[in-house]
Amino acid sequence: MSRSIKATAVFALAIVATLQPSMRGHEASAQSGSLYVNAVDIDVAPGEIDQFLAAVEEDAATAVKQEGFRTFNITVSKTDPNHVFIFEVYDNAAALEAHRATDHFKRFVAATKDMVVKREPKPLASVAMYVKGM
Repeated sequence: MSRSIKATAVFALAIVATLQPSMRGHEASAQSGSLYVNAVDIDVAPGEIDQFLAAVEEDAATAVKQEGFRTFNITVSKTDPNHVFIFEVYDNAAALEAHRATDHFKRFVAATKDMVVKREPKPLASVAMYVKGM
């Protein structure tokens, strides 16, 4: 097969993969390319974790409806119940900034400002993400 035919075939497969519907259940999908990842380590004041988690879950539930949003994962450390790790994925930095400009995000920040002892954001670019359907 000539190089141009191989290149055309690869390009066509890439388009088909992009247009293919999301996979569910036992199937897995992969995303390669650079997405904008906002990873945040948060230490929550003792006694405030339940209220903080309720607020961040409300923010995440609204974020999923936004253009450019991909995923919003909220995790809690098994060894420190007051340590939260948030992993958000957006199409680009502009999509994250649009999220930060929303009223629901501003309410989240205001509601949790006294609950957060330490916040360490880590902006990242994705290399590849593999997701098994849920």
